[in-house]
Amino acid sequence: MGKSLFIIKPDAVSKSLIGPIISAIESAGFRIVAMKMPKLSREEAGKFYAVHRGKHFYNGLLDFISSGRIVVAVLERENCIKGLRKLVGATDPANAAEGTIRRVFAEDGRRNAVHASDSRENALKEIAFFFSQMEILE
Repeated sequence: MGKSLFIIKPDAVSKSLIGPIISAIESAGFRIVAMKMPKLSREEAGKFYAVHRGKHFYNGLLDFISSGRIVVAVLERENCIKGLRKLVGATDPANAAEGTIRRVFAEDGRRNAVHASDSRENALKEIAFFFSQMEILE
């Protein structure tokens, strides 16, 4: 079984979309093995998104992700990362396939409702950023 970090971003949380998004995740066969609802400081957001430091969208990304509560979850399923990325859809909802989370729930390329790890290596790092091993169901 593979694991991935999944984030419901502040735009979707503020619109009370947690339930419908979690329902879509579970309906697609993903198992939630850890979940919590933190609010990142700008400094914490900078550590999480350090890979994007220096890019034109970096400061806006930090402002956005630290603007309100988020839901972070560890998901598990066969082919987890690939399957989750397919379910989430393209970053820009206008380019996302019909029925994907971003096509249904996102506003635009920045306020795109969710985040999903893009590789096994990043999933391990991202999960460790938010969760200790004791918090993850086995």
